[in-house]
Amino acid sequence: MAHCYYHALSSVRKWGGVVEDYLPLHQWFDQSKAIFADPRHRALRHHAEGIFMLETLFGPTIVNADSRVVPVRLVGEQHVREDLGTIPSFADWGRLITPQDWMLRGHRLDEPMPLGTVETGAGGAFSGGHSSSSGRAFVVEI
Repeated sequence: MAHCYYHALSSVRKWGGVVEDYLPLHQWFDQSKAIFADPRHRALRHHAEGIFMLETLFGPTIVNADSRVVPVRLVGEQHVREDLGTIPSFADWGRLITPQDWMLRGHRLDEPMPLGTVETGAGGAFSGGHSSSSGRAFVVEI
C-alpha cells in the first residue's frame, strides 16, 4: 500500500472504529520513509521484531472508537503483510545486505588513536583537535 491512510482504512474494515484509531500505528511503520523514499525503508521496521517494537511503544492493545479492544500486534502484522505479503524476520532483510569494507574495519578500544584525530561514522578520520597538557586527551571544535 502506498500510504498509511489506506492501511488504516483496512484496519477499520477489519476491526471497526475510525481511521484515527489506527493511523499512528501505521505511520510508525512508515516513518523510515524519511530515510529512504523507496521500498528499502521497510528493512528498518517491516519484520517480526518491528511488530513487537510497535507493541512495546503503543501497548499490547488499543481501544478503538467502537470501544473494541484491538491487539496492536495484529495491526502490525496486517501492515507488514499488506506491504510484503509475508512477515519476514530481520535476518531475512540482513541477508540481503552486502558487507562493505567500511563495515568490516574496526579498532580495538585499547589501541590509542593518533593525537588530535577523531573517527567519523564511515570509518575515516579527521584531525584538528587540541591536546590537553597531558598530551593524551583531545577536544574537537566543531
